[in-house]
Amino acid sequence: MKIYNTLTRKKEEFKPINEGKAGIYVCGPTVYNYIHIGNARPICVFDVLRRFLKYIGYEVKFVQNFTDVDDKIIKRANEEGVSASEVSEKYIKEYLTDLRGLNALEADITPKVTESMDIIIDLIKTLVEKGYAYEAEGDVYFRTRKFKGYGKLINQSIDDLMSGARIDVNDIKEDPLDFALWKAAKEGEPFWESPWGNGRPGWHIECSAMSKHYIGETIDIHGGGVDLIFPHHENEIAQSEAATGEPLAHYWMHNGHINIDNKKMSKSAGNFFTTRDVAEKYGYEAIRYLMIQAHYRSPINYSIELLEACKASLERLYNCRNSIDRAVDMADDGALSDDVKTFLDNRKSQFVDALSDDLNTADALSAVFELVRDINTLVASGKATKGDIQACEDIFDELTGVLGICYNREEDTIPEEILELASQRQEARRARDFATADALRDKICELGYIIEETRQGTTIKKK
Repeated sequence: MKIYNTLTRKKEEFKPINEGKAGIYVCGPTVYNYIHIGNARPICVFDVLRRFLKYIGYEVKFVQNFTDVDDKIIKRANEEGVSASEVSEKYIKEYLTDLRGLNALEADITPKVTESMDIIIDLIKTLVEKGYAYEAEGDVYFRTRKFKGYGKLINQSIDDLMSGARIDVNDIKEDPLDFALWKAAKEGEPFWESPWGNGRPGWHIECSAMSKHYIGETIDIHGGGVDLIFPHHENEIAQSEAATGEPLAHYWMHNGHINIDNKKMSKSAGNFFTTRDVAEKYGYEAIRYLMIQAHYRSPINYSIELLEACKASLERLYNCRNSIDRAVDMADDGALSDDVKTFLDNRKSQFVDALSDDLNTADALSAVFELVRDINTLVASGKATKGDIQACEDIFDELTGVLGICYNREEDTIPEEILELASQRQEARRARDFATADALRDKICELGYIIEETRQGTTIKKK
């Protein structure tokens, strides 16, 4: 598999630290509100990455944190007159509801900041001892200029970053670009004891501490949205590598932005949508499909029209899957034919090649729809054996399962009596005994079912 590495700006062959194993860390949400539609993209993108790596034989450890103490959480708690922990616990549950709705696998490990203070404080102590961090009036800051590689992820020199940055005036910092590792407690805020006094961690240090603790000094793949490249991931690199002397991650993957009708999503612009609100109108699966129908590094322009197109594409997939169910019940006994095996193998190879090329979900979906066309043609021919249809079912479920789609199938079991009558009708049609075929159709209708011939084959449904 090849991955586009943000750090090197080129595609590289994926070679994990430990053969056959992959450690992935993806920055999780700050839990103070429902996630917005842009947050759904890394959920879906990195879920497909995880599923695909498992599919091609890797043992995957997937870690995603919860930032459960933060300025936004504290502000929300004060507005609602509750504790910060009540706010964070509520929205962790809401996040998991959306995650499951999007059919994303839960992370193997989901550490919380509030439960990780010991490892965070230990990492800060290491940085202070090595001279990369200093205490000032109860805060602890990272000496950005001391880390020689600063700016390598965003590909800018520290002087360029300094000239282009909006720097808050803070007389206690040695340098305007220094960033907080530990913040002294303010009145009314939650705090923890530390060697520098009561306080809480800065945002960036938490991910460095958690990834080191749960995966190791070097992660195989670190993921997140493109908006996290600077300063969050740049600062993660600086503090982690200063502490350990080892690369923080070998591969950096970043998904593109979501725009709303060609404009950046923001609350002030009035084009801000939560995943929950969109799901209530269009369903979670349409959102998941939206997030994978384009290459993960490309921006997506969210619109109602695009969502409707995604729903239509899903309907094509479900129609095919339903036709497989009907066909397998009515097909003649027989083994998988060479011709069918060939086209199934070709589509599977096409699919794997697409995802192996920097997780190209757009081309992977194209392979699935070519498979759908092949299956529809086979079913419509009426010549498929049970072995053929069963193989089609297996590959269809396999590939859509890697993409995490077609997970809302309704099991509408057709009674054996109806299936037997439909099979007799099919035999009568083959023998060109149309009078018997019509009589069997009428009998099926009397029993409360409708049988029709479509381009995808014979369909049976309840009246």
